[in-house]
Amino acid sequence: MEKFLFFIPWILLCCCWTTHAEVFTSIGQMTDLIYTEKELVQSLREYIKAEESKLAAVKSWASKLDALTRVSTSDPEGYLAHPVNAYKLMKRLNTEWSELESLVLQNPSDGFIANMSVHRQYFPDEEDQTGAAKALMRLQDTYQLDSEAFSKGKLPGVHSNTVLTVDDCFDMGKTAYNDADYYHAVLWFQQSLKQLDDGEEAVVSKADILDYLSYSVYQMGDLPRAVVLTRRLVAIDPNHDRAGGNLRYFERLLSKQLTEMNQADQPATEEPIQLGTYSRPKDHLPERESYEALCRGEGVQMTVARQSRLFCRYQDGDRNPRLLLKPMKEEDEWDNPHIVRYLEMLSDEEIEKIKELAKPRLARATVRDPQTGVLTTANYRVSKSAWLEGEEDVIIERVNQRIEDITGLTVETAELLQVANYGVGGQYEPHFDFSRRPFDSNLKVDGNRLATFLNYMSDVQAGGATVFPDFGAAIWPRKGTAVFWYNLFRSGEGDYRTRHAACPVLVGSKWVSNKWIHERGQEFRRPCGLTEVD
Repeated sequence: MEKFLFFIPWILLCCCWTTHAEVFTSIGQMTDLIYTEKELVQSLREYIKAEESKLAAVKSWASKLDALTRVSTSDPEGYLAHPVNAYKLMKRLNTEWSELESLVLQNPSDGFIANMSVHRQYFPDEEDQTGAAKALMRLQDTYQLDSEAFSKGKLPGVHSNTVLTVDDCFDMGKTAYNDADYYHAVLWFQQSLKQLDDGEEAVVSKADILDYLSYSVYQMGDLPRAVVLTRRLVAIDPNHDRAGGNLRYFERLLSKQLTEMNQADQPATEEPIQLGTYSRPKDHLPERESYEALCRGEGVQMTVARQSRLFCRYQDGDRNPRLLLKPMKEEDEWDNPHIVRYLEMLSDEEIEKIKELAKPRLARATVRDPQTGVLTTANYRVSKSAWLEGEEDVIIERVNQRIEDITGLTVETAELLQVANYGVGGQYEPHFDFSRRPFDSNLKVDGNRLATFLNYMSDVQAGGATVFPDFGAAIWPRKGTAVFWYNLFRSGEGDYRTRHAACPVLVGSKWVSNKWIHERGQEFRRPCGLTEVD
């Protein structure tokens, strides 16, 4: 029966999965929250001013009446012998005290509460907060940042005074813990404990942190450390509900483990838990390590021999009239498969107009479920997107035409221009742009996604590269430029080397727009090859 004392110290936070709730994955939309918060602060200051004014009036009344009652109570009969005093007493009790009562009953908070109510519908919910916490953990993994670096605001190439408190770190740990993600829970509970040990003040108690940390460490299979942490918990709080039972359970398991391994009891290391102390659990993505290494700029397979085959040139679209006077500047980014970058593809004016049209429509980006074929949201694609038609604005039509002129491919059968904004930890894990499900409805009319034309509409301070794990390429965002590659061979077979990813944005806001060009209409523009891989 003893083991029933050993239960998870969860404080479950309810997530309301409503139809309107979406993770705030777009910096473009989150900027509105900044101004909302500023307005609420101003409203709060007005409330404070009103409360102070009310309190000053009440204090004035109290001071005046205090002096008056000292005189009246010293000789009540003598005081009332004066007819004016008798009249004023009647007046005060009948009228002035009622006015004071009305003043006290006034609620200056009404305006502030009303303002809060108006804006509350736009506030992030529990799901959004959880999503933001998981985004930080995603960045932590991808860019190999320890919890202390995050808590002190030390990000690559960024100087900031933004810090995470003990309570912030504890809440991060609880988010992971509630998701049974003990790997990240350990890292954040450890950081919370470290900052508390260093003397930082907090709402959460050391006992609570140790309670969660010791169990998380146990779940990671580190029994010696779990025993040490639980002993520390018992020393702090001998009457803790679970600590005693947990400690006996851990000690018994450890003793059994040492006996089976024929080892003597070894004291647990005093080294603090940090990134690398425990192995990160494997997940669904086979190329996780190579993908994340490329995001960090590591493992790029750009050899001297390959670089010697890369050139830059002026592209006039096979003497297209619209490009003769001002041809596009084209640079090779990769030789095979061939990926090119076009410089000065979009002007600042065009970028701002596209963002302006897209912002009101940004919604959580979707992917096609491989089992059902239905579009749905997924954790491996975290961004917000909108689709823009050429008829909506002359600039969209102009961009579509420019893509056709440059590539020589018709955009009549292409998809609408998709605009995406990646916010905190925004990413799109390795995927293919072409479809491998031939019964998809879009394939029956326009064919598969032949090529991808990707516009970068912002610079990114850190992170946000487009990477190709299969052949080790990393392409970094440069505002106003675009990259282009074919997803299919001339035979119509998919080029599986083009599996690519949008790395998480570490610092900054990443805006892109892309055009997926389909097969139909390209029969004479890109004729079939004689072999499968032409």
